[in-house]
Amino acid sequence: MKELTFAVPTLFGVEGLCADELRRLGMGEVRAENGRVLCAGTEADLPRLNLNLRTGERVLLVLGSFPADSFDALFEGTRALPWEMFIPREGQFPVKGHSLNSALRSVPACQAIVKKAVARRLGNAYGLNTLPESGALYQVQFSIMGDTAVLMLDTSGAGLHKRGYRAQGVDAPLRETLAAAMVLLSRYRGRDPLCDPFCGSGTIPIEAALIAKNRAPGLNRTFSAQKWRWLDRELWLRAADEAMDREFHGTYEIWGGDIDPEAVALSRHNAALAEVEDTVVFETADAGRFHWGGMYGRVVTNPPYGERIMERREAEELYRVFGTAWKKIPDGWKLFLLSSHTEFERTFGRQADKKRKLYNGMLKCDLFMYFS
Repeated sequence: MKELTFAVPTLFGVEGLCADELRRLGMGEVRAENGRVLCAGTEADLPRLNLNLRTGERVLLVLGSFPADSFDALFEGTRALPWEMFIPREGQFPVKGHSLNSALRSVPACQAIVKKAVARRLGNAYGLNTLPESGALYQVQFSIMGDTAVLMLDTSGAGLHKRGYRAQGVDAPLRETLAAAMVLLSRYRGRDPLCDPFCGSGTIPIEAALIAKNRAPGLNRTFSAQKWRWLDRELWLRAADEAMDREFHGTYEIWGGDIDPEAVALSRHNAALAEVEDTVVFETADAGRFHWGGMYGRVVTNPPYGERIMERREAEELYRVFGTAWKKIPDGWKLFLLSSHTEFERTFGRQADKKRKLYNGMLKCDLFMYFS
């Protein structure tokens, strides 16, 4: 099998979690960088990564990296890569990417140059002046950081956060990959009760259920590379079989509540699409009256920030009321709460035991952690 290099972009703040996932999947040469994780593997790992990763945003196949301090260097470096090994005669190969701290500031110009260079290489390989681009999608991506360009193919298609269970969302939905990261950071493994009193469309409890059951999050969706001719389709079947063989079949205590009955109905619908409706209970409930019968467990939640859904003062009042409810919870409970609100701790009524910077999209947040 071909020796391949993969790049997995992540939300800022979860690179270490994604690196841990890659190591557990047996990937080699795992290296976390700002906003992405690199690793080495084979063709068989391409389906495994797409099916199993919880915190990665997509799986990119790295074709090469080279100095690119000019447009000529970008063209020649791109043209020198073996595109014909991956893109067939009729393959579609649109180009997108980004450029940071580089002399090559114009992203549209870089896109045009990369497109021209790939077309020149493929045209020479297939003896064509014009390529049909009528077949499967081979999305080309470039990353130019400083004077170094990295050229890649996107194997995922839609981002990996699109698990396939959220047909629609509520206002300001939490990305599935970030919800999974929050659950993993809480060290939840399915043994303790887990609650989300601000469940919205149910993303955190559903991701918790997938983690508890060790179910691969990508089993119910498709990926661009499934249509790639050079990649044996049997590898996808093997990866899916392997993932299903690793599932757990226990009993778990996972609960989601929201004051909005429509959000609760949507959460139940999404849980059914994710095939975890027998694992998660959703109820209409006021977070200000949150309580739980057990002496231990964890709350993982993402309340409104006061930026998009609610006004700032309304959010502060919500934090204050929830903080009052939390004082009545037994010491065996832990809280992991995500917010961008700079006054959260003051209005909640207690300093966090620990904080971790995370990004909800482009919004800088803190995960406030309370251990008793």
